[in-house]
Amino acid sequence: MVARPLTVIQMVPGLDSGGVERGTLEIGAYLASRGHRSIVVSSGGRLVPELVVGGSRHVRMPVEDHGPRALRAFSPLRDLVLTEKPDILHLRSRMPAWVAMAVLGSLPAPTRPRVVTTFHGLYSPHPGSAVMARGERVIAISRFIYRHVRERYRVPPERLVIIPRGYDPEKFDPAAVEHSRVEALQRKWGVDPEAGPVLIMCGRITPIKGWEVFLDALSLIREFPYTAVCVGDKRDNPDYAARLQARVEELGLSGRVVFPGHCPDMPAAFAAADIAVSASVHPEAFGRVAVEAQAMGLPVAATAHGGSLETVVHGHTGWLVPPGNAPALAAALARGVARPGERRQLGENARARVGRFTTENMCEKTLAVYEELVLGKGCAGR
Repeated sequence: MVARPLTVIQMVPGLDSGGVERGTLEIGAYLASRGHRSIVVSSGGRLVPELVVGGSRHVRMPVEDHGPRALRAFSPLRDLVLTEKPDILHLRSRMPAWVAMAVLGSLPAPTRPRVVTTFHGLYSPHPGSAVMARGERVIAISRFIYRHVRERYRVPPERLVIIPRGYDPEKFDPAAVEHSRVEALQRKWGVDPEAGPVLIMCGRITPIKGWEVFLDALSLIREFPYTAVCVGDKRDNPDYAARLQARVEELGLSGRVVFPGHCPDMPAAFAAADIAVSASVHPEAFGRVAVEAQAMGLPVAATAHGGSLETVVHGHTGWLVPPGNAPALAAALARGVARPGERRQLGENARARVGRFTTENMCEKTLAVYEELVLGKGCAGR
């Protein structure tokens, strides 16, 4: 353990929503709660106030830009590093990482912070992504991503560490969610809990999340009583959101499928549901939503690839189905809707199992990586 407070700068493109952004806030709050200095560099976003309340300082820079425009952040970032003298520079995305590496290359070696990078996804192996493999320690957020980094980027195991993402047990606890919060969401969504099970899918409004597969699966089980809630910020991709709404009407699902937009109270959202869905056609790097849903006692119907294979156990905490296969997803959902006893048992199993994936574990292991780098020791282990 380092005997003095550390100064850590994390860099992300923006702070609007998503697992990368949420992890940044969680690490920042954890560092601040233990007397360390947490600074986050981003272009801003709706999560900045929460970041600041958690004890971090936010520095706004144009680090979301691509191409030559990204160099606008070079001088302010260099000034920040020289002024704050961080111990750790934690890079969580490619464009901020390129700017940061350019800044470090301009500094004398003794003044450079130690560098940590995190692979939050399946970055394709090309020069633009290779910067993420240049950290003195490279964090993979699942065993799936660890294998990807080893095979595609040839990062040696002594520089690579697996640190799964996590959920907050104090927030994602059925006993901690007041019924009034659940009722408020049900009214907002126009959902009647007495009309049948509620199926919930959450994520960015983008084709890779499998929204169309989910809608097609719903059309195949229309004879069952259910309501489907599709949580995601439609403003991020309004054209695609409009296409999805049109698809709902084409499939004859109007009134049974709700697109409520962004939801700031996900514990209450899961408490208002009976089954969670992760239909991603592109492998999830980890799948935080599936873990948070299971922590709330929901079984999860997920696609059988990527991080979902590590967080959902078929027949024990949910159901795994082939990616892009609407009939298979429909069969899993039909089983869950028709068998309330089974889905409740799977939900209990899920809640018991996901205790290994907590924010506390993630933060402890990340801080251990920071401290071992600062102390000049080896990797924190896998």
